[in-house]
Amino acid sequence: MTADPGTPTATYRLQLQPAFPFAAAERAVPYLASLGVSHLHLSPVLEAVPGSTHGYDVVDHSAVRAELGGAAGLRALARTARAHGLGLIVDIVPNHMAAPAPERLNAPLWDVLRNGSKSPYARWFDIDWRAQDGKVLLPVLGGPLGEEWRRLRIEDGTLRYYDHVFPLRPGTEGLPLPALLDAQWYRLGWWRLARTELNYRRFFTISELIAVRVEDPEVFRATHATLLELVREGVVDGLRIDHPDGLADPEGYLRRLDRAVRAATGDGRGGDGRGTTPEGEGGQRLTPEDESGRRTAPEGGGGHGAASDGGGRRTAPEDGGGRGTTSEGEGGQRLTPEDERGRRAAPEDGGRGAAPEGGGGRWTVVEKILARDEPLPASWPVAGTTGYDALHHIDGLFVDPDGLEKLTALYRAFAAPPADLGGDWAATVRRAAREVVTHELAAEVARLTRTASRICAADVRLRDHAPWALRTAIREVLVRLPVYRPYASVGTPPATDADAVLLHSAAAGAREAFTVPLEARVVEVVRDAALGRLGDGPDHRDFCARFAQTAAALRAKSVEDTAFYRYTPLLSAGEVGGDPGRPAVTPEEFHAFAARRLRDWPAGGTVLSTHDTKRSADARARVTALTECPAWWGRTVAELTRSAPAPDPHLAWTAWQTALALGHGDAERLVPAVLKGVREAGLRTTWTERNAAYEKEVTAFLTAGPCAAGPSVWAAIGAEVDGPARANALGAALLHLTMPGVPDLYMGTEHLWPALVDPDNRRPPEPGAERQAQGLAAEKPLLTRAALRLRRERPEWFGPGSGYAPLTAEGPTAAHCTAFVRTGAGGRGGAITVVTRLSRRLAEAGGWAATRLPLPPGRWRDLLTGRTAEGSAALAELLSRLPVALLVRT
Repeated sequence: MTADPGTPTATYRLQLQPAFPFAAAERAVPYLASLGVSHLHLSPVLEAVPGSTHGYDVVDHSAVRAELGGAAGLRALARTARAHGLGLIVDIVPNHMAAPAPERLNAPLWDVLRNGSKSPYARWFDIDWRAQDGKVLLPVLGGPLGEEWRRLRIEDGTLRYYDHVFPLRPGTEGLPLPALLDAQWYRLGWWRLARTELNYRRFFTISELIAVRVEDPEVFRATHATLLELVREGVVDGLRIDHPDGLADPEGYLRRLDRAVRAATGDGRGGDGRGTTPEGEGGQRLTPEDESGRRTAPEGGGGHGAASDGGGRRTAPEDGGGRGTTSEGEGGQRLTPEDERGRRAAPEDGGRGAAPEGGGGRWTVVEKILARDEPLPASWPVAGTTGYDALHHIDGLFVDPDGLEKLTALYRAFAAPPADLGGDWAATVRRAAREVVTHELAAEVARLTRTASRICAADVRLRDHAPWALRTAIREVLVRLPVYRPYASVGTPPATDADAVLLHSAAAGAREAFTVPLEARVVEVVRDAALGRLGDGPDHRDFCARFAQTAAALRAKSVEDTAFYRYTPLLSAGEVGGDPGRPAVTPEEFHAFAARRLRDWPAGGTVLSTHDTKRSADARARVTALTECPAWWGRTVAELTRSAPAPDPHLAWTAWQTALALGHGDAERLVPAVLKGVREAGLRTTWTERNAAYEKEVTAFLTAGPCAAGPSVWAAIGAEVDGPARANALGAALLHLTMPGVPDLYMGTEHLWPALVDPDNRRPPEPGAERQAQGLAAEKPLLTRAALRLRRERPEWFGPGSGYAPLTAEGPTAAHCTAFVRTGAGGRGGAITVVTRLSRRLAEAGGWAATRLPLPPGRWRDLLTGRTAEGSAALAELLSRLPVALLVRT
């Protein structure tokens, strides 16, 4: 799944939505081809909740989304793209589906709600049938049942509540409402019960997204048949895997996917181990109508989507019903160790593409969020990550560590946050993790505790560990994990030695929560269960997988969605995959990272802006510039706050940085972003416990402060920030486009594109729109087009098998230059990237002066300015027009 076939030279992400369907993307193809990318990168294309602006809330895996144009629209886009030399990469969502309103939109879930654990689709969803008396808790009511009672009604053989429509268990239609509710396979509950009572796994803490048990081979086939058919037809050329850390066994899933893709692109052998292609025994292709599907409710409340009969019709699973194999291992056939865990042994090629049967793989990247020094498991059969690790290393290069230290001191003096509520990064993360694990993820911890209790009860050596002790140990180990999740399975060693080391370290710290040494031994039970060392039963496998899944949810919610919004000396550091406590990256660290990337994952993705970034690259470039002028910022925010007081100083600091990121005070964009930030921070208001009075104060402050700031205020800010922001933005863009890996451009970012957190960054794109631009707004598209076209014309300089070597400047300000050369095999040809870092500090030091950059032999021409250079180039001349250069041999 790396470069064979069709490794992209660069991809362009399009956020599809009803306002920007396949037809709009098709119209943009000529422009995007001229830009220089090789592939379009599409957000999820399968049927989703009507009106969805992102597509991650899938309701039907058998259909291409009708609101986007259906299968016919996708094929038309693929044909047009192919005619212009472009391929398609598609984002897929294996971890979850929507639990929508009305519920019949998700036909498999509808059948489960109607028929309970006996539904042939019960195996699809990660439901704990032992809890809630064998019912599924649906936390959809606006208040306690007693208060919402009168809003429930029976209509057309269904139970209705506002937009919700629920099926009725057969034979219960004529019962009085109280008895009817008690007789269902689901329990309607107040939405606040989800925090502690929910008995299905969800995406993080979003109850409207129910987890799918894609580790079950039958579920895998049913949920991937249409996508694999699109791969087989050549409509889809590559895959982006959303949130693999939510899966029970990421590596096992990726191996099954690799085999299925190879079977779809080859002669049908291999596949998922059964020797058949996912789209049907006979290999018959689905028709556009079969694939796009008409959205109809299943007959009699039943479902569709379990398996394809080869003609697009959906049939029940082969076993004819029952619970199948639940996550607890109850009922049905037992999965083989390979099915459940995947083979841990790395294939002969190092884990990136080997397969003994079938056709060639397809370029595939995973949305894996790595900690700063965390490696991607080498045995995963993928090209690499989507690239958040590259984002962190690129951004960090433009952070002035000395200035950041001063800025942080000013922030602490101005906002005065307690250490664990934004004053100290590590303390803030730890407190946020404790809050999330005890509140938002209480139901997940309770399920782990129940499973751990059964494990202990079944083994005489493990008895007498009380539930409270197990629950405490689980929480304490979870909050101490510094990564998203460990990769361990029952009966096999962890994916890396680091996983075992991390769990041992977390367990050692967790013992501190116990005052009685004998009671502290429960921590070792939790540690060994998480490592898969206590046995090979259903509960052992379930605990090992579920602990890792919960760890991923905890890390995401406590770090990305809480601590990032509490610890805010430098907002640009609070980005996906980043480390606000240590955001700066030295040139040496950047070069080492790039060299590792080229050695280990040469075709992995790199990104600067995505649909999930808190701020776009250009917005972060402006904020990062503050590390070069901390004293000025401290004075400025104090003066601005005096003229327009904020409800609290922490808000003032973050709100003005957010406005600075945009470069203006647009109320329609700024107010929603700041309100989202204060709710995520949870300091004075939250999503679930709204403080209406405080939020009103926030809006009033924004309206009177940043949104009302006059031209003189923004001119003064621009005089300090625009220069270094320009160098940061152009430098980051050029590094992104020329470093090892496959760059992914988010829609619109070839232009100057300051954007805030979603939904601001998901506005319908306008690719190819005419823009009157000057300055940075004109320079960035010039740079982007030149670099992309060079990658397309000379893929051997940038892809697998290419070379990378740092170039070191010489002279008094050499530390402000980061440069490297990319070459083909054997050092042939080449391109040189030169960027300026900490440009304001450079100016304060007197500029480049006598600083020079020794170039490799030959005469070199800058594709951005046309200037030529050779030998030891004077940087004052080379970078006189732009703070960056892209050189090629003439």
